[in-house]
Amino acid sequence: MLKLIQSGKPLSFKQRLLLTATLSWPAIMAQLSSILMQYIDAAMVGRLGADDSASVGLVSTSLWLFWGICSAATVGFSVQVAHRVGASDYQKARQIFRQGITASFMFGLFMAVIGVAIASPLPVWLGGSEAVNGKATLYFTVFVGALPVLTLNYLGAAMLRASGNMKIPGGLNVMMCLLDVVFNFFLIFPTREISILGHSLLMPGAGLGVLGAALGTVGAEVVTAGFMMWYACFRQKGIAIFGRRAEDVVTHGLKSFMPTRNVLLNAMKVSAPMTLEHGVICGAQIMVTVIVAPLGVMAIAANAFAVTAEALCYMPGYGISDAATTLVGQSYGARRKDLARQFGYLTVGLGMAVMTLMGVILWIGAPAVMELLSPVKDIQDLGVSALRIEAWAEPMFAASIVAYGVMVGVGDTLVPAVMNFSSIWLVRLPIAALLAPTMGLDGVWLAMCIELCFRGSIFLFRLIKGSWLNHGLSTN
Repeated sequence: MLKLIQSGKPLSFKQRLLLTATLSWPAIMAQLSSILMQYIDAAMVGRLGADDSASVGLVSTSLWLFWGICSAATVGFSVQVAHRVGASDYQKARQIFRQGITASFMFGLFMAVIGVAIASPLPVWLGGSEAVNGKATLYFTVFVGALPVLTLNYLGAAMLRASGNMKIPGGLNVMMCLLDVVFNFFLIFPTREISILGHSLLMPGAGLGVLGAALGTVGAEVVTAGFMMWYACFRQKGIAIFGRRAEDVVTHGLKSFMPTRNVLLNAMKVSAPMTLEHGVICGAQIMVTVIVAPLGVMAIAANAFAVTAEALCYMPGYGISDAATTLVGQSYGARRKDLARQFGYLTVGLGMAVMTLMGVILWIGAPAVMELLSPVKDIQDLGVSALRIEAWAEPMFAASIVAYGVMVGVGDTLVPAVMNFSSIWLVRLPIAALLAPTMGLDGVWLAMCIELCFRGSIFLFRLIKGSWLNHGLSTN
């Protein structure tokens, strides 16, 4: 049905809904498998004790900063590819892909150098105690050291989605989740006896604890990155840059991998605001960690676990957002602005419906989720209270997530970026700082709930106003 976008033929509401659901489902599964990896790490590390849990929680937001910046850097190339696919200009799409590989790898390497350089003092800056700082540094170093490869993983997945292929990224992310379970199982815990169907077995293990959790997850991501890039480069119809599907690569050679000025400028127009926005937002989230740190180890661990648990609700929104970026991007590339607007409204409505349901599930299931993540009763109680506050914000959080993906689809990222980081810095942080001393962790999460409702409102207003359609990349 994506061919209907390129052909200029009208799409009925049923066709638009079916196409949205078809692309959203595998994208949602990919996002859910990603968050399941965080559940796995959190649950396994949680069994090691409160200090180990706190060491991971202390630097988790900083890791999201680095991951998000690297991921945002690849979007500028994938949006251009989506536009070219929508215009059926596959040769140009392949040229952009090749240039994106070089630029993304070099950017990932640059971010890795910065990350390794700050790994040692970072936990101290965040207010961690001596009991957690060493392990936090180790955990952080392993992840940032792998950023060049992880950035290529983001790029490969983004390119496949831009071409309309949601199934391969979704399937590979499920594989990554399974690999994470296996690797962590053997790397985190020491050799031990386990009971299976009444039989006692000696299970080998490396006993690396927090380091094992980092190595296991990174190992799973590196393997997945290899498969992701192989499929995008050799197998994906339309954008494959090697093999029978990419005849033009022979005439271009290695020179074709060098980024050109026009492609880089377009990529920066999309990615620079997103990168700045993510940095500013994660900086705000780090400030939240600083606000939470004085509340004690239990609050730090509960906050980290609650953030992980809540992601189960909003990851479907990000999956629908990925589909929205593809659908709106290809419609915009085909110069069908009315269709792009229709897909925008449809995907945002679907996202709000799905995340409203997930919010209800979160409110009901919060005790079971926190019990799964940590055996410590105080951590469980703090986490349940926080999650039940946050559940009320899920519908409006969905509006901001999916509307943002809609606007990214046309290449409009500057104003949405300003809306995102202004909301979190001017609404969430002041309220959190005001409420935390008297309400504790509940005050921090109440501030988050209020801010997300505000953010969703301003994104809905801009979506309906329609100005985003006039601020995209040129499709000439």
